[in-house]
Amino acid sequence: MLLEFLKMPAWLVTLGGLAAAAGTVVGVFLGGFALLSLIERKTLARVQNRIGPNRAGPFGIFQPVADGIKMLTKEDIVPAKAEWLLHLLAPILIVVPSILALGVIPYGREWTPVPLELGLLLFFAVGSVTEVAIFMAGWSSGSKFPMLGAMRAISQLVSYEIPLVASALAVVMISGTLSLPEIVAQQGGWTFGFLPQWNIFSPWGLVGGIVFFIAAIAEANRTPFDLPEGESEIVAGHMTEYSGFKYALFFMGEYLGLFAVSGLFITLFLGGWQAPLPFLEFIPSWIWFFGKLAVLIFFFLWIRATYPRVRIDQLMRFAWLFLIPTSLLVTVAAGLWHVTGRGIVSWVVCLPVVAIPWVIAAVIFNRRLAPATRTYHFAE
Repeated sequence: MLLEFLKMPAWLVTLGGLAAAAGTVVGVFLGGFALLSLIERKTLARVQNRIGPNRAGPFGIFQPVADGIKMLTKEDIVPAKAEWLLHLLAPILIVVPSILALGVIPYGREWTPVPLELGLLLFFAVGSVTEVAIFMAGWSSGSKFPMLGAMRAISQLVSYEIPLVASALAVVMISGTLSLPEIVAQQGGWTFGFLPQWNIFSPWGLVGGIVFFIAAIAEANRTPFDLPEGESEIVAGHMTEYSGFKYALFFMGEYLGLFAVSGLFITLFLGGWQAPLPFLEFIPSWIWFFGKLAVLIFFFLWIRATYPRVRIDQLMRFAWLFLIPTSLLVTVAAGLWHVTGRGIVSWVVCLPVVAIPWVIAAVIFNRRLAPATRTYHFAE
C-alpha cells in the first residue's frame, strides 16, 4: 500500500508485496517455533508429572531465548573427513522448503501470502527437497552413523509420502483444482443448516484425513515415527556430526515442517479458515485457522507424550501394507462420491468401500502379518 501511495512501478509494488508477505510468514512462524519449543516441553512435563523449564525467567518463559543464545555461542565443529560445503548447506536446505511451503497456505479470507494456482503441487515439490538435504547431511559428515541414519530417514520419508500424496489426491479429484484457496472456498456452506461441508465430514474424507494425519506424523519426524533421530540406536541419526546453530537449524526445520503439514491438513480436510458453526462467522477467519492449528499441534504433542517409538520394521510394514492400500481406496471412494452426487446414496456406496477394507486390513495387519512374539532370555 505504501509503494502504491508513492506511485512506484507495478513490478516494484508486486515485489514489495511478496517481500512483506514473506517477512510476515517467517516472523510469525519463527516466533511460533520458539513458543512451541517451550509449550512442548511444558506439556510433556505435565503429562510425565514433572515441572519442566522453570529457571529462565518467570515460569521458564525465557527458555527459548536461553536455548537460542546457547546454540549461537556453541562451537561449530566440522569433522576432518566431512565435505565442508555440503555439510554447511544441508541444515539450510532443511529450513528453506518449510518456509516456502508455508507461503502457499491460505491463513484467512483473502489472506494467502503467495496465491498460486498450483499451490498444492508446489507444496509437495518443495517438500521433496527435505530428502535431499537429509542425504547431504548424512553423506557429507564423513561418518558411517550419520549415513546410516540418513538412509533410514529417507526410506521413512519416501514411504510415507505416498499415502500423504494419495490422500491429498482425493481432495484434488473432488475439488477439481490445485489451488489451496479454492479448495478452502469449496468447503464453505452448511448441511442441514449447521454441519460444515468440510471434506472430513464425508466417508472418503474421514478415512483420507486419518491416513493423511498419520503420514504427516511420520513426515514431520514426530513420535512414534521419530526414527531418523533414534538416540538409543544410531546416536542422533543424520545430525550426529552437527553442533551449535547448525544443529538447531535441523530442529527449526522440523518444527516449521510441522506447522506446514498441519496447515495443509487443515486446508484440505478441516475447511481451512472456515468457521465451524454458522453463527460464529463474524469472528475473523484467521483466528479460526490458527485456532485449528493450535488444536492440531496439541494432538501432536499428546501423541508424543503417550506412544513409544516403533521399530523400523514395524514402521515400514505399516506404511506399505496398510496406509498405502488404504490411501488408494480413498481415491476410489472419492471418485464414487463425485459420480453418485455427494448425497445419501453416496454415503451408502462409499462407506463400505473404505470401511470394510479398513477393518479387514487392520485385522490382517495385526494378526497375520505382524512378526511372531519375541522371547527375550536374560542372564540369570
